[in-house]
Amino acid sequence: MDFFSVIFSFIASALLLVLILALLLIVKTYFGKSIGNPNYPPVAETLFHELLYINTIYDHLTVIARKHPTFRVLSPDQADYVYTTDVRNIEHILKTKFDKYTKGEYDRDILSDLFGEGIFAVNGDKWRQQRKLASLEFTTRVLRDFSCAVFRRSAAKLVRIISQISKEDNIFDIHDMLMRYTLDSIFKVGFGVDLNCLEGSSKEGLEFMKAFDDANELVFQRYLDLLWKLKRLLNISSEAKLKKNIKVIDNFVNGLITTKRKQLAEQEDNNAKEDILHRFLEASKKNPDQMTDQYLRDIILNFMIAGKDTTGNTLSWFIYMLCKSPLIQEKIYEEVKEVIAEADNEISTDNFVDRITDETLDKMHYLHAALTETLRLFPAVPVDGRTAQEDDILPDGYKVKKGESVNYIAYAMGRMPNLWGNDAEGFRPERWLDQNGAGPRICLGREFAYRQMKIVSITLLRFFRFEMGDETRKVTYRSMLTLHVDGGLHVQVVPRIAVY
Repeated sequence: MDFFSVIFSFIASALLLVLILALLLIVKTYFGKSIGNPNYPPVAETLFHELLYINTIYDHLTVIARKHPTFRVLSPDQADYVYTTDVRNIEHILKTKFDKYTKGEYDRDILSDLFGEGIFAVNGDKWRQQRKLASLEFTTRVLRDFSCAVFRRSAAKLVRIISQISKEDNIFDIHDMLMRYTLDSIFKVGFGVDLNCLEGSSKEGLEFMKAFDDANELVFQRYLDLLWKLKRLLNISSEAKLKKNIKVIDNFVNGLITTKRKQLAEQEDNNAKEDILHRFLEASKKNPDQMTDQYLRDIILNFMIAGKDTTGNTLSWFIYMLCKSPLIQEKIYEEVKEVIAEADNEISTDNFVDRITDETLDKMHYLHAALTETLRLFPAVPVDGRTAQEDDILPDGYKVKKGESVNYIAYAMGRMPNLWGNDAEGFRPERWLDQNGAGPRICLGREFAYRQMKIVSITLLRFFRFEMGDETRKVTYRSMLTLHVDGGLHVQVVPRIAVY
C-alpha cells in the first residue's frame, strides 16, 4: 500500500468515526424525549441550533418565546432545557416549590470552577448561611452610611475623570469607565480596599477585572459546549484560557484575604470594621473549619458578580437609553435640579455629592422609574433557572421531568407584548409610575444597588449631557452570564456646568 493510499484510508476512517459519533449524538438528542407529546413543552430546537446564535442568543430565545411562552431545547444529555416567560411558572420554581427546584449538578459543574461554593452555585444550608449573613450586613445602618459615602466620593471622582478625558478626546468608552467605577466601589464597600482602577493606576486590579469578565464569558459558553469537560481534562482551547483567568483571579483574591487577615489581627481593639469582608472574617473565628480562605474566596467572587456586574452593566445600558432618548435624559436632569436646589450654577463636585442624601434619593421618582425601565429591557442576568428535583407539572400545564432545568428568560420577558403592551420594546419610564405620581414600584431587595445607581446617575447628569459617539454603530450585548455591552459604549459629553 503506497503513502497516498494510507493517507486516504486514514481520512476515510476518521470521517466514518465522526459520522458515527454525529449519528449517536442525534439519536441521543431525540430518543425518548416525548417530542410529540402535548403534555410536555413544545420542542423549539436542539442545543446544536443554539450554537449558531451564540452571539445573539438572548434575542434568538426572545423570538421563540413570542411563539411559545414555554418551550424545550433538546440536549444529548438525559435532561433537556425548558425555557419559560410565563410569570406563573417563574413564581412556581422560585417561590411556591422553592425546595423542589435547586441549582442542579450540571449547573454546579459548570459554575464551580469560578464561583466555588458561593451563594450563586450552592443550595441548602450553605445557601441559607450566606444569605442570612449577607442580609444582616446589608441592612445595618453602619454599612448603609459607609456605602453611601463611598458611592458619593467615587461619583465625584468619576465626574472629574470624564471631564478631563472629554477635553482630550471627546469620545470615550463610558461602559469601561462605569465597570471600573463599580469595581472600585464594591471593593471598598465589600472588602475595604482602594483599588484605584478608575484612574487606571492599579495594574493588578485591571488585570483582575479583565480576567473575571473573560472567565464569566467562558463559563457561560460551557452551557452550549458539549466538549467542555474533555477540553478541561486536556487543558486546551477555551478551558485552557479559563484556567489561566481563574489563576489570575485566585492570586488576586487570596492576596486580598491574607492582607485583610493581617489587618484584622493588628486591629483587635478597633470595632469600626465597616466593610463586609471584615465582618465575614470575624464570623470565621467562630467557625474556622468551614470559613476557610477558599470559602471566603468563593464569597468574594459571588459578591463581585452581584455588585460590579449588576450595577455597572445597568448604568451602561441606562446611559445608552438616555442617549437614544434625549427628552427623557432632559426630564431626569430637570428632576435633579428640582430636588437638589442650588443657589447658583457653580458648585464643586464634592459639594454637590454631599447634597445627595437619603431624602434626596427618595424624591427621585422619575430617575428610579428610568433605572427600572432599563432593567426591564436589559436585565442584569438575562437568563436564569433551577433544576427540577422530581417530576412536576408547571402552572401552565406542561410536565417537567426530574433533572430538567427550567429557565426563565428575563431578557425576553421585558419584550413580551402580552406582559407590557404593544410598546413593550419602547423605553417608557412612565409605566413604572402610579396614577397618583407617588413614585415607582420599589423592590426592597435591590435597595443597595439602586442607591448606588441613583447617586452616580444624579451626579453624571448634573454635570454632563450624554450623546452617542457614533449613531451608526450598533450597540449590542456580549453573551455572558451577565449582560455586558459588547465592545464598549462610546459616547461624547456636553458639559452642563464647570467641573472642579
